[in-house]
Amino acid sequence: MQYTSLVTGGAGFMGSHVVAHLIQENHIVIVLDDLSGGFKENIHPKAVFKEGSITNTQLVNALFEEHHFDYVYHLAAYAAEGLSHFIRKFNYQNNLIGSINLINASVNHKIKCFVFTSSIAVYGDQELPLKEHQKPQPEDPYGIAKYAVEMDLENAHKLFGLNYIIFRPHNVYGPHQNIGDKYRNVVGIFMNQVLQNKPLTIFGDGNQSRAFTDIDDVAPYIAKAPAFAKAYNQTFNIGSDTPTTVNALAQEIATVMKTPLQINHLEQREEVVHAYSDHSKFSSIFNPSPEISLQEGILKMAAWVTTHGARESSIFENIEITKNLPKSWS
Repeated sequence: MQYTSLVTGGAGFMGSHVVAHLIQENHIVIVLDDLSGGFKENIHPKAVFKEGSITNTQLVNALFEEHHFDYVYHLAAYAAEGLSHFIRKFNYQNNLIGSINLINASVNHKIKCFVFTSSIAVYGDQELPLKEHQKPQPEDPYGIAKYAVEMDLENAHKLFGLNYIIFRPHNVYGPHQNIGDKYRNVVGIFMNQVLQNKPLTIFGDGNQSRAFTDIDDVAPYIAKAPAFAKAYNQTFNIGSDTPTTVNALAQEIATVMKTPLQINHLEQREEVVHAYSDHSKFSSIFNPSPEISLQEGILKMAAWVTTHGARESSIFENIEITKNLPKSWS
């Protein structure tokens, strides 16, 4: 049986990889993306592309009317945790209200399953490793928005029977990532700086740690999630089990890209210092392949980045709050 799936953010990094896996599984895929963070070159040639925003209620409803989706894969988001403190209205409009437009349409059109990419940002600063049973305590507006969508999906299931699967990925990197976005995705930021012969910029002392995750350890499982009945109406951490400091990441990238390590330490910003999660629940349902090592993943991404070249760093034009804004973002 052939399914029809909507992928929001399908011109972006993670979304474009999910689209590729869905098309490999013979889905008809419609991509909705406003190209604010994605690129036309990322769109799969066999996907149907509609340029527009999830905040456009009329457009969202029209797409559901036209295509009669079986599944919705919601990956569209502006995922800049640190910046979200200073763009609160933009954050909630795009990451929360836009998501509600999709949930409403999914209920009204009786889709089979709503697959949502949340984030470990919902946990905040808690005992590590982060586990799904811990009550979320997000510390930034981005995490707050993601958790609100999670709660709304639970409510929509209870009240209307909308099936969902929630993934909480973290620090994912790989080909198709927007390396020109200076507000998020430290792997891409570092590689872009290397290509421009600039020092790598690190907030604070660089001892903060994350479990950096290759895209191929995430995208295939998101794409095939609805085939796992036991995953329905569940939440899963997904990503690498191996935490790495930002300093160690910088050294690995410099080594792989064969450049002397130069670091420019910036003032410490407001962020969770250490964050990595437990994936035993995910493993028990999806039986994943062994994870890709950081070295292997960095080698793969560096090859793609070198081929495509540096990108000019974009500047977010509509900062809503300038108080305490990091100087490098001013």
